[in-house]
Amino acid sequence: MLRKLSLRAHSRAELEKALADKQVPDDVAEQLLGRFTEVGLVDDAAFAAQWVQSRHRVGRLSRRALADELRRKGIDRDVIAEATQALDHDDEVAAAMDLAARKLRSMASITDPMVRRRRLAAALARRGYGSDVVHTVVTRVLADPADPLDTV
Repeated sequence: MLRKLSLRAHSRAELEKALADKQVPDDVAEQLLGRFTEVGLVDDAAFAAQWVQSRHRVGRLSRRALADELRRKGIDRDVIAEATQALDHDDEVAAAMDLAARKLRSMASITDPMVRRRRLAAALARRGYGSDVVHTVVTRVLADPADPLDTV
């Protein structure tokens, strides 16, 4: 269990599942997780905050996609709301602009503007961005493909 924690932070639910998979009795697992929490090795709020910052920066995921990932990791809804609150609308638009600009560079051979628009929108939607952000970003990027980040 300590080896698992040394690789990266984990949520309490992930560790509960890992202990259950190893057939550790429930009372022993609860004591172990309680002690890990006491000494600060398990902290769902810190884990969620770190996860949001990392995945938003590297994966360019939206708040909604990050919330879904945290929910799958067993994080409480209130903790998720607090962690994702750190990202505002401007952060999402900036990350979506960066993602769209990168995607647009990889579509240099596509000349049909509708195909470009559709593929950009689909790439952003797969990362969890809402229709308002997708529309804004695709419009900005396609308006000035030479330097889309200038319009942010």
